[in-house]
Order: sequence, then C-alpha cells, then structure tokens
Amino acid sequence: MINAPVRSKIIEAKQKGQRAHWVLLDPDDFTIEQAAATARSSEENGVSALLVGGSLLHTNHTDEFVKHLREAVDIPVILFPGDSTQLSKHASALLYLSLISGRNPVNLIGEHVKAAPIIRQYGLEPIATGYMLVESGAVTSVEFMSDTRPLPRGKPGIAAAHALAAQYLGMHMIYLEAGSGATLTVPPEMIKAVRSCVDIPIIVGGGIRDKAAALEKLDAGADIIVTGNLLQSSGGLEVMKEIAQCVRGYS
Repeated sequence: MINAPVRSKIIEAKQKGQRAHWVLLDPDDFTIEQAAATARSSEENGVSALLVGGSLLHTNHTDEFVKHLREAVDIPVILFPGDSTQLSKHASALLYLSLISGRNPVNLIGEHVKAAPIIRQYGLEPIATGYMLVESGAVTSVEFMSDTRPLPRGKPGIAAAHALAAQYLGMHMIYLEAGSGATLTVPPEMIKAVRSCVDIPIIVGGGIRDKAAALEKLDAGADIIVTGNLLQSSGGLEVMKEIAQCVRGYS
C-alpha cells in the first residue's frame, strides 16, 4: 500500500472545513533563487503548498528547482507535471493528472504509463486527480499542448458528470482549470454543480488575480485555490499575500 501523507492531510483539512491556497511556480518563469524567495514568502503568509510544473518546460533544471524549494520551506512541494518528463525525486508528492475533460488518450493514460515506473522508483506519492479544462475566453497553453477542447463554461452539468465519473473511478481530487493566463475564471455555477455531485476535494485555478475572485470560488465550494501568473505582475506578491490571508481566514 502506498504511503500517502500529503493526500491524507488534504483530506483531513477538507473534513475540518479548512480551505487552502496553493501557489504554482513554473521553472521557466523563475530562477532557482527567485523561486526559493517566493516560496518562503508564500509559506510565511499562509500558503499551504507549492505546485511545480508547466505545460511546456524550456528549462531542464526541474530536479534542482524542486530540491531547492524543499530546502527553503516546510510546506509540501507538489509536482504539477505537463508530461512524464517533469518528475523529481525531491518532491513531496505529485498530482497524477488525468485530463478527463478531453478525449486525447495520451493525456488520459499514455503519459501515466510512462511515468509510473519512475514514480515507483523515486518513491513519490501520487495523488490521482481528475483534471478538467474549462473554457476561459482564450486558447491557453494547456489546451494547445494537450490538443483537447475545454468544457463549455455555460454547461455546468457536463462538468459535474465528468467529476462524478472521476470520483467513481477512484480519483482522489478534482482540478477545475481555466488555464494559465486565462481571461475568464472557472464560473461559480460550475464549481457549485461539481460540489453537489462529489465529496472529494476540489481545486480551482486559472485567472484568479485578486481576493474577490478567490472568495467567489470558495463560496461556490472550492477547497483549494491555485494562483500562479499573478506573481509575475506588478504588485503580484502583495496580491498573493492578500489571497493567502483571505483563504486562511475563510469560514
């Protein structure tokens, strides 16, 4: 049986009604030193975990990147891999993402088969996650790279059915993703529809750039909020702090 300390803590937090804010760090967008400083600031302000990954990495320092983050903070550093090459033995865990909103077999199971022996060799904790792209008003990197269409944002019932299927298949979490740099965020009506059908944790990311957007997702039923691109904008670090503090104090 796989030891699952990170997943157990996520589930325990959900059972207690605690919400979380995770920060996504793309190795292409930060030097190792910048990432470590951002990670420390994130932890100090109440961020619960760090995600590491991207749709297409142009750098080859993922392993070193993750290693330095683990040394910089005590919170989990979780892989958010775009494919089977984005692995590191230094991570706390990884989101074992199956792109259930699409019908491309490579992203449903193909990359997972490639990664599985390495995950076992590294002793990584895989957290099976139903990954669902949502129409966001722009063609995002993940949409283009995965060669899949996102779920229509005006059809919450379709999203709910996909999420329920993921739970029935034994997945541990649902990730509703508008995509990096999204123009529109995941609609609250869709989050509510998914929440009404599943009792596993729901992660929501993509286009969340302020406290109001984060609160909207929490009120709709999200358990975990993910932010990423805002850190690269002017004043982004301060906004990240506001969101983290808002999520930490949510009740």
